[in-house]
Amino acid sequence: MSKILITGGTGFVGANLTRRLLKQGHEIHLFVRPNYQSWRIQDIKTDLRLHTINLEDEEALKQRVDRIKPDRIFHLAVHGAYSSQNNLQEIINTNIIGTVNLLQACIRTDFEVFVNTGSSSEYGYKDYPPTETEWLEPNSYYAITKASATLFCRYIAQNQNLRIPTLRLYSVYGAYEEPTRLMPTLIAQGLKGELPPLVNPKIARDYVYIDDVIEAYLLAAMMDTGELGAVYNVGTGKQTTLQDVIEIARRVLKINAKPEWGSMPDRQWDTSIWVADNRKIQSELGWTPDYTFEQGFQEMVNWYKQQKRDKR
Repeated sequence: MSKILITGGTGFVGANLTRRLLKQGHEIHLFVRPNYQSWRIQDIKTDLRLHTINLEDEEALKQRVDRIKPDRIFHLAVHGAYSSQNNLQEIINTNIIGTVNLLQACIRTDFEVFVNTGSSSEYGYKDYPPTETEWLEPNSYYAITKASATLFCRYIAQNQNLRIPTLRLYSVYGAYEEPTRLMPTLIAQGLKGELPPLVNPKIARDYVYIDDVIEAYLLAAMMDTGELGAVYNVGTGKQTTLQDVIEIARRVLKINAKPEWGSMPDRQWDTSIWVADNRKIQSELGWTPDYTFEQGFQEMVNWYKQQKRDKR
């Protein structure tokens, strides 16, 4: 059993990772923000050790990490991934200052591995699948701060001979996803026989199912490839257009309603090409996605229905 520290454990990906690690029997410590949202971990709170702390508080962070002395750290705390999170100072405080402070605090302990969470948005818009050595062209405050954190982690790993891999996540979907996102909205509307407002049908993403993403975290923590500060793209290598998403949703949920394309304006981040080059994570960590988009979507629908039944 390992002593594990997780930031962002009340978020979508973090909550799923927390649950998987709990099932493996580890001692889990979650660093949570004041006034954090607990709905994703409400039924497992008694199995966790919760620490309310701001990652910007350098001294408090050092003291807490010193007391815990984690074997493994999974850093998933983030701000700015949603359009509603647009406060620049908070994006900087969480994504850059928070990452620097946490890593500096952990360096004082004898940890095995620190798994950092990156983002495919670090690349900016590319008209091909970018490799991990691609020139970064972030085009938002969020993307800039995520790229900065990745570069800092890689530098510290190489400078101090530490295991600090970064996972650049593509479009993750699945259980406990934010209710306002496309998939939860599509399922909620679809179960009523309806479709939500939709943008251009050619908009595309590399959608990767949450269970596959969690496997990537576990492999990154377990396997030492010898590359200090390694970066891995976590995506299926296949992009799915919004038109494909809707066709699959209509089939799985038996929706008769027809899509009204353009009933929602395109967002500034929408693009017709967004897909991972995942050859590195396949060859070095042995990771391959188990779920097609349709299989993952069906699993998410099953989870959503079970949640509705449990609340009755």
